[in-house]
This record gives sequence, structure tokens and C-alpha cells, in this order.
Amino acid sequence: MILSTPRRLLVLLLSLLALASAPGGAARAQAGPEVVLLRLRGPLTPAMAEYLDRGLTLAERDGALAVILQLDTPGGQIDLMTRMVQAIRASTVPVVVYVAPRGAIAGSAGTVITLAGHASAMAPETAIGAASPVGGQGEDLGETIEAKEKEILRATVRSLASRRSPEAIALAEATIEEARAASAEEALAIGLVDFMANDVEDLIAQLDGFTVYLASGPRTLQTSGAMVVEIPQTFIEQILQALTNPNIVFLLLSVGVQAVLIELSSPGGWVAGFIGFVCLALGAYGLGILPVNWFGLAFIIIAFVLFIVDIKAPTHGALTVAGVGSFILGALVLFNSPGTPEFQRVSVPLVVGVGIVTAALFFVVVTFAIRAQRRRVATGIEALLGRVGEARGELNPSGMVQVAGELWSAEVEPGSTPIPGGARVEVVGVDGLRLRVRKQD
Repeated sequence: MILSTPRRLLVLLLSLLALASAPGGAARAQAGPEVVLLRLRGPLTPAMAEYLDRGLTLAERDGALAVILQLDTPGGQIDLMTRMVQAIRASTVPVVVYVAPRGAIAGSAGTVITLAGHASAMAPETAIGAASPVGGQGEDLGETIEAKEKEILRATVRSLASRRSPEAIALAEATIEEARAASAEEALAIGLVDFMANDVEDLIAQLDGFTVYLASGPRTLQTSGAMVVEIPQTFIEQILQALTNPNIVFLLLSVGVQAVLIELSSPGGWVAGFIGFVCLALGAYGLGILPVNWFGLAFIIIAFVLFIVDIKAPTHGALTVAGVGSFILGALVLFNSPGTPEFQRVSVPLVVGVGIVTAALFFVVVTFAIRAQRRRVATGIEALLGRVGEARGELNPSGMVQVAGELWSAEVEPGSTPIPGGARVEVVGVDGLRLRVRKQD
């Protein structure tokens, strides 16, 4: 889908992280002409846009003959699509967008990115199209906003496909106006794409002698014998890309909240709190990218409140059951609201399983924490209260007693009769280093 609601993202931070984890800046030893290969798979994300920018920069630096952008995407936000289109059109190295492998799609925003390439190709059994704009939560737009968005996108694809056949331009507009889609064979037949290639090597062979049009003018590609150099995503880019998976984001939020509550219920350590903070920070990044219904967070918060209340004031599990229901409902509202695309929905069995496991773990951990808080002091003088010992000589009213293997000065509790030597005594109070005792019945 194409999302029309832009989100504020930490673009500068992503750039710095990507550069920090990128390979060294030393140029590769040139063994001959090269074609750079970039692979984009999944919904459009800021990390994907950063990866494209980095790949184009390296290709320009190393004087590559062309960049092959292998694409498989269901779409994404309009602002990210526009950024990627601008990067492709501004590239001084020809960019060939290749929808692959078999079964891949260039859906929605991917359609516009494909048309933005200086040349385009599709693998057999792939598809392109269905580019009608929708709202930030996957919902239909209002009539006026929808008309504006469609007009802008239609003008964009007309401009990008201006060198193609009238039938290709008509189909490009229909993908936006009527959500039309086309197979690789159909797109090739009317000239919406330039080639149909089985793999990258086949595509490079077909590109040899093909003329593309850059901002600087026409250029004929000489790709015969070119070496393919793939630029993989950096570790940071892979992590940020994974955070667009709703199942991973959901697990991070669940573990993060659980870890923070464990830290609060049993303070003194730092591991649980640190893990919780990191998981929540990563989860928050994912929530900023995915189309979510923030109202679901209210149900998740209520769930943990119910867990705590059931521990403090036991209701034989009734509140825990209600908490599990609230947790599951909150997660589904958060990620699976009506209109959310299928590829951005969280797994229902995963939500149910995590809800049950979270409730069980929370019950066990908090129960042990509360028992530890209520446990009698085991060290120090206060630990002697209630202990039983033996009188060493008569206490009338004071004397010596042996308690916990040590001799203590002691006196009889006021109002009690003297205690004979050898009698069993119970500690009822501590006054400094002197114990107050009474005869054990």
C-alpha cells in the first residue's frame, strides 16, 4: 500500500548508525567493470532508504557501470517512496529496478519506484501495480484527499513513464486510479518494463547495448563481462529492517514491559531494567514505523495493572484471567485494526501464547518478590525476635541467656516472674545489646 500520512523519523540517527557500521571507506581493487547489486525486500522503511542512499553513493564512488536494484515490496509510505524515487533519479549511475525473484511483487509504492528506474525489468511470475493510496492505518481516504493524492501520483507516474508507450502510461495511471495490477508478461508486452530476465546474470546480458536516459543525457550501457558486486545491508540496517516486523515489535514490547515491572517489584539489580529499557526503545521505534492504533496501549496497561492487583489482593486468579484478556485485546487493537494490511498484522496465536506466558511469569516473579519483602529479617539483632533460647542461671530480673549459639545479657519481661536457670526462654524485645525475654510456656 501507499501510506499518505508521513511520520517523523530519526533520519539523521539512522544515517549515523548506518555509516558507523558500514564497511571501511577504502576503495575496492578494480578487477574490471562492475555492476552493483542492491536487494530491497519487504515494506519500505527508513532503513531501506538509507541502504539505497549508501549503495548509490558507493556505486558512484567506485565508477560502477550500473546499479541493479532487486525489488520485492508490498509498498510503504509516500514520503519514503518519494525519497527513494528522488535518489534514483538523481543518481549519476544508471539504476535498473529489477522485480525479483519469482513470486516477488512491486506493489503500490513499489510500482512508482520501478518506473523511476532508468531501466526496469521483471522476473517471470512476478507482478506490479495496485498503487491506490490509502491512509496511515490502511483505511480509505476521504473523497477530497483521495482525489488530491491520486492526481499527484498519476502526474508522477506519467512523468516517469513519459518515454514509454501510451498503453504503458495508461496502465501506470490505472494502477493508481483503479488499483490495477499486471503480470510480468503483461507489463513487458505493453512496454511498462524493458526486460523480463530469469536472474541477474540474464539481466546483465540483456542490458548490454541498451540506452538509458540520465539527467546528464543518454548513455549506452556496456555490461558485457561486467562483474556483479553485491552491497549487503549493514548489521544496523538489518536490525532496523527487522523492527518493521509487527511480531518482533510485539515481542519486544512484551519483554520490555515485563522486565521493567520485574525491576520495579524487586529493585536492587540492573539487568532486568536494562533489558527492559532496550526492548522498549526498540519497540517504540517499530511502533513509529508501523501503522498502529495507539488505543490498544490502554488495554495493555490495564492488563498489567490487573496482574499487580491480583497479586496484592488475591482473587483466586479472576483478575489474572481478566488481565490476559485485556492484554490480548490490546495487542490486537494495537496491530490488527480494521484496514491494516495483512503483512503488517501480528500473529493471533503469538499474541494469545505470549499473553498466557506473560501472566504466568508475572504471577510467579511478583509472588516471590512479595514473599521476600514479607520474610522475617534473617540477620542482625532484629533477627533474634521470637527466637527461643536457654537461661544460663536464674534471671531475677536479669542474667545471661544463650540464644542462637551466643550468650546475651537479658532481663525478664516486666511483669513476669523470675526465670530459673536452664528454663526455655523466648526473646520478646531488644534494648540495644540487652534482650528482653519471657519464660516459654
